[in-house]
Amino acid sequence: MALTGEHAPGATPLGPEDLEGLKLPNINTFGALNEVEAANIILGQEWALRARVAIGSMLTDRYLQRLHERMFGDVWDWAGEYRMHNTNIGSDYPSIRADLRVLFDDAADWLANDRFQPDEFVVRVHHRIVKVHPFANGNGRHARMVADMMLLRHFKRVRLSWGGGTLGNVDPNRERYIAALREADHNSYAPLLHLARLGTG
Repeated sequence: MALTGEHAPGATPLGPEDLEGLKLPNINTFGALNEVEAANIILGQEWALRARVAIGSMLTDRYLQRLHERMFGDVWDWAGEYRMHNTNIGSDYPSIRADLRVLFDDAADWLANDRFQPDEFVVRVHHRIVKVHPFANGNGRHARMVADMMLLRHFKRVRLSWGGGTLGNVDPNRERYIAALREADHNSYAPLLHLARLGTG
């Protein structure tokens, strides 16, 4: 099976083993896939807004996996499962849990010692999740949801705009977002923070 049409720039390619997990038989283009994923993400967001989860519990494998399953489980049968193969970016798959544990410990330290303002805290968590790339698909959308839920539920702040668009394949901010993630790989967070705050006031 293969999907036709434009893949979002910078997105992780879906391999044959990933596509075998597609639950919907009539999806054959990336455009159609984006539509059904977007509808599922709305359901995932509704679950996240209802869930009574403290920020410490958000910084766990269980929460990351449950949120991903809620966001993509109507589309992919592997939703919520950490990937079992390497991709063009991200941690080697046997190291995913260990690398996330480092993030969880770092984030707990940032919180305990008030190292960052809320926006920067959640943007750094978002970037580190994306850098590990724990899932076969949806990592950026999932990590942005994690950041937004931390802002809304723990810090009682408005969510970030992430440039004011979907960051999909026709969003002009997507290339800026990818470039900002690469800057953050070198501990330069200003571009990603600026993009995340665009249009939020």
